[in-house]
Amino acid sequence: MNRRLTHKVLLLHLSIVAGLFLAQFFLPEYHHTNLARIMVLATFAAGYNVLFGYTGLMSLGHAMFFAAGMYATGLSVYYLDFGALSAFFLGIAAAAAVAVLFGLFALRTSGVSFLIVTMMFGQACYLTILYFNTITLGDQGFTLSNNLAPLEIGQQQFAFSNPSVKFNGAWILFSISFVLSMVIAASPLGRVLVAIRENDERTKLLGYNTYLYKLMALVVSGSIAGAAGAGYALLFSYVGASFAAILYSIYPLLWTLLGGAGTTLGPLIGTGTMFYLIDIASGYTTAYLFVVGGSLLILVLWFPKGIVGSIRDRWIKWLP
Repeated sequence: MNRRLTHKVLLLHLSIVAGLFLAQFFLPEYHHTNLARIMVLATFAAGYNVLFGYTGLMSLGHAMFFAAGMYATGLSVYYLDFGALSAFFLGIAAAAAVAVLFGLFALRTSGVSFLIVTMMFGQACYLTILYFNTITLGDQGFTLSNNLAPLEIGQQQFAFSNPSVKFNGAWILFSISFVLSMVIAASPLGRVLVAIRENDERTKLLGYNTYLYKLMALVVSGSIAGAAGAGYALLFSYVGASFAAILYSIYPLLWTLLGGAGTTLGPLIGTGTMFYLIDIASGYTTAYLFVVGGSLLILVLWFPKGIVGSIRDRWIKWLP
């Protein structure tokens, strides 16, 4: 990537970040809330994209990291009266710790075996949450609206019930993950991860410790997913076991594939597209999943590498 194209990529990312920020002043209330939720979920997908899109490791247990961040944050607020920032960083730390412990075992496998191991660990996490329902409140979950104090910055207080605070909190969270994805993609680390994705054995022959790089990718991926879970708990004041179920491990895979695996824009485009496909179809029929499935099938046929990935292949070669 030459210097001129690097400036193009940077300008594109900054324009998208600025555009999302300005959108809050023009969107009606319904779409304002939807976009905030999409940005948090797109952060989750961005974390998944680091592992799957760049490193080539498909996981069916990523809800475990999302839930680790969510529950570490939620439980610390609910039972220990933690403030928002301390609870948020505790959530990221918990997700990173789970990723390290998980990676030490799971990365000894590869391919389909890795996929199965991730699913087993993810389900174990979900069942653990249900088993300790006296603490986690199981499927019912719990809300934080009565326990979460407003965030204080200087003399200002920001209540999480305020739609503007929700939106800007989601925007900050997504913007950081979005820019971080761009930095990783352009860095030597990102190039090694792509090399591992393309040919693990040849990368080993070049002298790289692929196990260590995969572990790094997993920890970064899990930490971003955990940040999304922590952010969701704080911004939407709800923590529930459904976010640890296998469906929330399938969602980021679909969002990433739909938007374009291995692209920085893919997670946002994929998450937003699928969110509104479900939202619009459910307004017309109770069998909305058939409509969504058919729409996704058409999109995959026309854009086999995802929306952004196919646009990059066919028209705009410099897209990251």
